[in-house]
Amino acid sequence: MRHTMRGLRHGTEQLVRFGVTQARCCAFAVALLAGMAASRLPPHLPVARYDLVLAYGVLLTLVARRVGWESRRDTAVIAVCHVLGLLFELVKVRMGSWSYPEEAVTKIAGVPLYGGFMYAAVASYVCRARRLMRLRFTRYRAAATTAVAAAVYINFFTHHWMPDLRWPLALAAATAGTWVGFSVGTHRYRMPLAIAFVLIGFFLWVAENAATYAGAWSYPQQLAGWQPVPPAKFGAWSLLISVTFVLVEHLSSAEPDRGTARPEPDRRAPRVSDSFKTG
Repeated sequence: MRHTMRGLRHGTEQLVRFGVTQARCCAFAVALLAGMAASRLPPHLPVARYDLVLAYGVLLTLVARRVGWESRRDTAVIAVCHVLGLLFELVKVRMGSWSYPEEAVTKIAGVPLYGGFMYAAVASYVCRARRLMRLRFTRYRAAATTAVAAAVYINFFTHHWMPDLRWPLALAAATAGTWVGFSVGTHRYRMPLAIAFVLIGFFLWVAENAATYAGAWSYPQQLAGWQPVPPAKFGAWSLLISVTFVLVEHLSSAEPDRGTARPEPDRRAPRVSDSFKTG
């Protein structure tokens, strides 16, 4: 009984530590979403709301760099993800997948420039998780993973006029055999990288519901009044996170003082501290 209680207490403490670490990883994303929501509160501002959110996003990026949320290299990685996110938005808005119905000065082809910050927020999460949780990878095939991620990104465009390949791509990601090791306190755990993508995708879908409720953008069915984002978007985010992951790995792996993405040898015997491992 005493051993059971000790194990339960340890599990609870580790879960709390994991939650606190995840909250730290999400700091930029949560602050960005809070700013989007707050932008709806002041009535009749002389500045368009989308322009105000852009200014807030830029300020938030500077603050994140100043207070040490991001390293210089992290900020560069996030900027690249911001630009790629804007390109993604320009195509998808043109295709009618979603829209930004409000007016703004900083709006190009129907897309406000702040739109890239949502992808930057995801990149910020991956960068911070990489560092704070000391990520290591087992059986990580960089070339194959990059090829799948590139195909995922392209498929989000081409499925409008060509066969949708998201299920074969999801199968390719799920069967890659890559595991991610991470730290919670002094203990190491691991799980399949594909499961990590699914979990992140779910929380991104939850965040997307909050963002559309705050008026960050609107799907066609939400223009007449807010409705929950379809669950299919959960799967889309689970795939899209692979693109961010590959970008962060390629652009951050040379950072000398982090070293968090190095492969982790798959040769350790199970230990007591690994009792929560998924495999």
